Amino acid sequence: MSYNKILNNLGPCGLNCSKCAAFVEGSIKKLSTELQEKLGNFDAYAERFVDLLDEPVFKKYPDFKEMLNHFSNVECKGCRNDECKLFTSCKVKKCSKDHSVDFCFQCTEFPCSKHGFDEHLEKRWIDIQNNMKMNGIESYFDEIKDLSRY
Repeated sequence: MSYNKILNNLGPCGLNCSKCAAFVEGSIKKLSTELQEKLGNFDAYAERFVDLLDEPVFKKYPDFKEMLNHFSNVECKGCRNDECKLFTSCKVKKCSKDHSVDFCFQCTEFPCSKHGFDEHLEKRWIDIQNNMKMNGIESYFDEIKDLSRY
């Protein structure tokens, strides 16, 4: 895959935007929308199934439906084309532009504390950047392109 196509998928942090739950053209949105369509007007059945099938799990259907609706209505176009809709505290996009780099490991200040991540995402970010630095961006992308982001 060309470098420019990789850039369309990976944010400067190295996370795969195309696999994100907030990505407008991603499989999570597509599958969530499809499942909503397949379920149709399942609400009435979910209520009845609690007693009819003796399945209390159907009481949680409204929460499931709310989550499915959330995934079906995401609008993020990816970190390089939009502001991050998932990690609103992320500062990596702006920082990478300020330092004129495509990825954080290309910056002389990496690793730094300017990212805005919690400790868990910070660790993942450092691991991703080190992987790209050691093995190459193309190799890293080939390794993760078909994997779930989460």
